[in-house]
Amino acid sequence: MTSSTTTSLQHLIAGQWTSGSGEELRSVNPARPHVLVAHGGSATAADVDTAVSAAAQARAGWAATPMHQRGAVLLAAADVLEQNAEDWGLDLTAEEGKTRAEGVAEVRRAAQILRYYGNEGDRQAGEIYASPRSGEQILVTRKPIGVVGVITPFNFPIAIPAWKIAPALIYGNTVVWKPASTVPLLALRLASALNSAGLPAGVLNLLIGGTSVGDGIVNHPSVDAISFTGSTGIGRRIAAAAAARGVPVQAEMGGKNAAVVLDDADVDLAVEQVLLGAFRSSGQKCTATSRLIVTPGIADRLLDALADRVRALLVGDPTAGDTQVGPVVSASAHQTIVAGIERATYQGATTLAGGQIPVHGPLADGYFVAPTIMELNGQPADIWTDELFGPVLTVRRAADAEEAFALANDGEFGLSAAVFTQDLTRALQAVEHIDVGVLHVNSESAGADPHVPFGGAKKSGLGPKEQGGAAKEFYTHTTTVYLRGGAPRS
Repeated sequence: MTSSTTTSLQHLIAGQWTSGSGEELRSVNPARPHVLVAHGGSATAADVDTAVSAAAQARAGWAATPMHQRGAVLLAAADVLEQNAEDWGLDLTAEEGKTRAEGVAEVRRAAQILRYYGNEGDRQAGEIYASPRSGEQILVTRKPIGVVGVITPFNFPIAIPAWKIAPALIYGNTVVWKPASTVPLLALRLASALNSAGLPAGVLNLLIGGTSVGDGIVNHPSVDAISFTGSTGIGRRIAAAAAARGVPVQAEMGGKNAAVVLDDADVDLAVEQVLLGAFRSSGQKCTATSRLIVTPGIADRLLDALADRVRALLVGDPTAGDTQVGPVVSASAHQTIVAGIERATYQGATTLAGGQIPVHGPLADGYFVAPTIMELNGQPADIWTDELFGPVLTVRRAADAEEAFALANDGEFGLSAAVFTQDLTRALQAVEHIDVGVLHVNSESAGADPHVPFGGAKKSGLGPKEQGGAAKEFYTHTTTVYLRGGAPRS
């Protein structure tokens, strides 16, 4: 089913697709808000109880299933995603607002993630240590943590769920998942792919709803761990609630990611990568470039070239092949971003590019924000530290590399950063001094690969990192086994 029709929302509970009886949810097309993409009743507190109970009942059988068999389900689901990438990518575009090319690419990235974890059975499963005692070996084995509550955001409605759910499942856990209520359609697509691939009943449960559903999962006594991606405020509230129950949390939260461009940088490369980092996905990436720090020898040339490129970006219908920037996800997101731009102007920021978009016809009511560059001239402004989560790039000039690195560290977040330089010494200094979870040298600040750790430093992350082998640190616990035999039989 593609985005040309309205989808009736359902929940996957204990292996059955059921309609919700809670408050009605409506998912609209952010480019054309009068177009309804999906609708249906939200999950209720009783649904949360049923889903968690189903996950708890299924956990022993799923954990006992050989990892290669668990992986086969993920690999089969990856094939389903790959086969439907074009249609489901269009669904993603209609529901979330990414360009169609980005939507299709995200579905394929989700398939890649499922394949990565689907092959986990061929990788190292434990460790052996030498014992100081004769006739003994020390083994470190891993066991699933249990029932995992997964809460995911709107901005990557299939890729982020995949990179949480896939490792949870491959390591033998069961899952109760609440996606962002603004993007339920892609959640249905992922859950249906896993379900059709042969996932046993109760191993994955999908509950669509608002804050009450998320709270119900977080506070449920039978949920053993919580993986969350979203705002810093909600992440901290979840962590506090989980800590009160002694439940581990993995949380990827806010970012205010800087790109530092030093005097010796390749200007054309820096312009291209900063442009992609700041404005692709309408800036709605936790790793998006939202701050630009430039040094004197390159600043004017770089900013002039970047402003020219930004003014030329084509904003419009994200399903059109030539569109480069689509809408933001919702009316509230649009209002927050526009208010942030207006506040920055009031606080003295200078607009280098951006302004009103002359959108007419069927797109006139869409949630479009002009790609915007604003420069601060030394004065304090909220836009330097507050995450707007939209296509807005804030610029400051630094006297030298040392000040530039200090500005990159300015603020409570530490998710990602980018540094542009052709000086190896400066690149190594950036690695040492910029405190982030992900650092790019001569590439955009956004991006994550499934085989390496992902997550933030400082106030951008809590708990173990995601993806790659790091995911094992959250979704399993170790058992240290002292293995010793008795005297040999005669």
